[in-house]
Amino acid sequence: IKQFRKIHSRMLFLPLTTIAGTFVGVLVVNIFFKHSLAELLAVGSGFGYYSLSGILITQYKGAELGTIALLANIMREILTLLFAPLMVRWFGELSPIAAGGATSMDTTFPIIVRASGKEFSIVSIYSGFVMDFSVPFLVTFFCSL
Repeated sequence: IKQFRKIHSRMLFLPLTTIAGTFVGVLVVNIFFKHSLAELLAVGSGFGYYSLSGILITQYKGAELGTIALLANIMREILTLLFAPLMVRWFGELSPIAAGGATSMDTTFPIIVRASGKEFSIVSIYSGFVMDFSVPFLVTFFCSL
């Protein structure tokens, strides 16, 4: 809790900017897919949390879109694990946290701390927690459109 209080106020907006960036990416990808924008926003709203988002999307929209969600979220996690050091070099210390999305507090956390530095560990946990918490709400919202 002591370290959380030391987080710069601008860092508190990292999950929101990550969500916004993900949705902008979905808008670009929307050009190449036959699915509706709402369905692709549901897929993007998984933020790497493949075990939950894939199941929710499968229940609401069917197995095809659920599989797309599963693969998209697994790819997000794997790309973060593989390219975190390069992301830091090219885009800054916060980029692996944003790329990891909801996984930045668990599975991608060790590589994020190694690449970005220990001073970003609390930011990574905070961002991952906020994004993890938002997944069921955003996925369900976009699936209901």
